[in-house]
Amino acid sequence: MTKLQHINEEKGYLVKKNFQMNETLFSNLNSKELPFDLPQGEGYDWHFDESQQVFIIHLPQGELLYAAHFFDKKTSDDMLSYLLKNDTIDCKSTDWKNVNPNELAWENIAWRLDSILMFGKMIPQPRFTAWYGDEGKSYKYSGLTMQPKPWNEGLLALKKAIEPLAKATFNSVLLNWYRDGQDHMGWHADNEPELGKNPTIASVNFGASRRFLLRRKDNRSEKIEILLHHGSLLLMRGAMQHFWQHALPKAAKVKDSRVNLTFRVIQ
Repeated sequence: MTKLQHINEEKGYLVKKNFQMNETLFSNLNSKELPFDLPQGEGYDWHFDESQQVFIIHLPQGELLYAAHFFDKKTSDDMLSYLLKNDTIDCKSTDWKNVNPNELAWENIAWRLDSILMFGKMIPQPRFTAWYGDEGKSYKYSGLTMQPKPWNEGLLALKKAIEPLAKATFNSVLLNWYRDGQDHMGWHADNEPELGKNPTIASVNFGASRRFLLRRKDNRSEKIEILLHHGSLLLMRGAMQHFWQHALPKAAKVKDSRVNLTFRVIQ
């Protein structure tokens, strides 16, 4: 993959504008034992795919692919810096709750704080978001319409890295920035009409480890909890968005940022 680098003279260290992906892409930290529990019952099973170095997990009405360290630590560190790079603040040593991100000039990602429709009222989202993709691929959810910003080199590098595993060509990506453990995402499914039937959604994570929860719509006590780490990849496909919901709950002990990118295909 192309290596594009430039020197950030003001801060005196090397910053990568496009990221050098590990040639193997996969870390040898991945265990071959599934690091989370599945419910007991028909339709649940898993195996570790040696050729792709990824867990393949079968669920009733759905499938997951999971790699705890799909991107190595250096690539992940560089990407987190890239996603939060701005003209004022060093993203590695900032308490973001004491900063108004709307007052910063962002270099790579146009972060924004939007309000969404909940229970008949428009309320601010408990996270910052951005939407990138092909021209015309807008996305609507919770009373909000997002128009895509053009792809940049960093996002295209991630897209290129995950598409062979996903067996999909993504045309858009939703970015969610959780400044600390108080920022969160409630229960929902990505089942908007423009995503089509049985969408494939690839979730990439950089920053703090956070709990990601899944539950069946017809039996909310039937849950799966996955700890998503710095550099992890979780792919959801099949009928999951029609039969399952997911959430990112609050985590009072988490003080660091996490950026999640979900790559999608808008019809």
